[in-house]
Amino acid sequence: MFPLDRRTVERLAKVIVDIDGPYERKGWQLEELLNNAGWTDPPEYDGSARVPWLIDQMMERRDDRVTIERLLCRACDPLEYDEGMPTADEFRQIINQKLQPERLVVSYVGGRPVIGELSADGSSPLFSEPPELEKRIRHLIADEMTVDVLLKRVGETRICEQGGAHTMAIIGIGSIVEGMLLAILLERDDEARRHKFVDREERIVTERRPGLEMLIDTVHARGWIQLDAKKFIHEVRDFRNFIHPRKELAERPDFDADSVRLCWSPVHAILNDLEERFR
Repeated sequence: MFPLDRRTVERLAKVIVDIDGPYERKGWQLEELLNNAGWTDPPEYDGSARVPWLIDQMMERRDDRVTIERLLCRACDPLEYDEGMPTADEFRQIINQKLQPERLVVSYVGGRPVIGELSADGSSPLFSEPPELEKRIRHLIADEMTVDVLLKRVGETRICEQGGAHTMAIIGIGSIVEGMLLAILLERDDEARRHKFVDREERIVTERRPGLEMLIDTVHARGWIQLDAKKFIHEVRDFRNFIHPRKELAERPDFDADSVRLCWSPVHAILNDLEERFR
């Protein structure tokens, strides 16, 4: 659990630096890793012993869960390595061994690394609302009124999840993603402000009221989220469509707490991608 124990931090630092190993990181490569992980004001390597230096950097930020998660996810990210997924997954497996006593695990959700908690029997990851969600939404979106609306929906979704209203929690998660993507596009993209979006056929279309599907396709076309995250978030969009009773009557889904966790997991991935893009 967070914050990580110092001994866990020490073990993780040794894995990441990989002294005398096939993926040993030099000082400049550690700097680059922290920068790629989206750390705010990443430190400059001072030439000292690399493992103790990385331990110090992680311990200074030990209480900042999002920052530590970003580092661990980046160390397991296929984008970080020339060999892609094989090397990334090798790191993931070793890192997960070190995280196991903390009841944490790095998993791939739509091909993107995210951190979840281990289930009681240790067999599967469990996901929940992303940590520090309010702070992260405020970082990505400037308009206070939009932020207030989204945070209100986060609170209502939280109530539904805790109260066992699983269908309504899933609908809430979808609405949060929709509102967040629309706000980010309108604040950061000139084409979106001119009502120009990208549809499922990758065509540029004029749409004054884009839906969640079109928003997902547009942020992917802009290069703001990775392809696998896009594919997985579309599954959440489909779940969210159970807001229509006709769809629920036709398909008879049996949503439970695990279904809600499934929907939270790609939100972690898409937030990580957006934060890397707009850090």
